[in-house]
Amino acid sequence: MQRLLVVVDYQNDFVDGALGFKGAEKIAPRIVELIKEFRANNDEVVFTYDTHDADYMNTNEGKYLPAPHCIEGTEGWQLHPSIRDLVGSSKVFIKHDFGSKELGHYIEQGNYDEIYLCGLVSDICVFSNAIIAKSSASPYAKVKVVRDATSSFDLDMQEKAFDVLKHLHMEII
Repeated sequence: MQRLLVVVDYQNDFVDGALGFKGAEKIAPRIVELIKEFRANNDEVVFTYDTHDADYMNTNEGKYLPAPHCIEGTEGWQLHPSIRDLVGSSKVFIKHDFGSKELGHYIEQGNYDEIYLCGLVSDICVFSNAIIAKSSASPYAKVKVVRDATSSFDLDMQEKAFDVLKHLHMEII
């Protein structure tokens, strides 16, 4: 069985930086555990980086979310120290929006039976990449979001997003 773990945007700016929120740091041990578990089983682990440039405030996202964050090359853009050293030779996807088209193409080529997602933010980037994985990249794979390895600054919206994912035949585990 082919399994893939996608660690979404567990970057400093989402944990304790520009868009950090209480509770984001609490999921780090579970993410570390998942990475180690997948690697021990010879399953694949990939990482995404939310990435913006100095012109962020002039982008469409910047107009709706006027908080510069994850500016490429800054400390806020870096993966959180709890997982930074675990990347190793894993594939890394630089994404400039909520979802990653490149990740979708990669999943499409991978013939995965199960795709797991964790990281931040559950109802935005984790949600978007789960949709890409299930709806177009690998519609026959089981797509699962690991509840205790993802979080949001808006827990009510997180639950609404989880309900939508379940409605689209994804699992929240």
